[in-house]
Amino acid sequence: MGTATLGVSIAVPEPHGSLLQRCRLGFGDAAAAVIPTHVTLLPPTEVEAAARPEIEEHLSGIAAAGRPFPMRLYGTDTFRPLSPVVFVQVVEGRSACRWLQERVREPAGPLARPLQFPYHPHVTIAQGIAEEAMDAAQAALAEYEAAWTALGFALYEQGPDGAWQLQREFRFAPAPAARERERERERVRERASEAA
Repeated sequence: MGTATLGVSIAVPEPHGSLLQRCRLGFGDAAAAVIPTHVTLLPPTEVEAAARPEIEEHLSGIAAAGRPFPMRLYGTDTFRPLSPVVFVQVVEGRSACRWLQERVREPAGPLARPLQFPYHPHVTIAQGIAEEAMDAAQAALAEYEAAWTALGFALYEQGPDGAWQLQREFRFAPAPAARERERERERVRERASEAA
């Protein structure tokens, strides 16, 4: 069956995802055209295609153990000179991202792998482009801010053209209060239908 290149990430939702993708393209980073805006949990990883069911079961278990959590981005930073990357910082949700990526890559799991650098959750806005463009990207989004509730994560596969395609979303179990609110809404709907 061959191999596949997979990645796992938290998508940056709209309108933030499209805005940051347009900015990245505007800074001259053409890779943004094929990479959805995201926070990486598993970098590109080659796996046997036959392992897909085991991988999806593994990710389903992680999602079932996770809970929605607040994410907030603010300001920019860079990995230069170690790596030619400028990024928007994750200032809230870092510990949850670390917890998730550790479980995705757990040594006994189907996606076990070492990392080239220590894990640092971030949203890339420029990579591998001219230094002047990297400086411009870092300055342009220095005050950028976005916030949302992360409701899950997703599995992506890189196609032959280099584009990353969504394969499957994995939703976290709702928080206990949210589950109780949903049960109450169901009870109200049932009472309303009985009365009708």
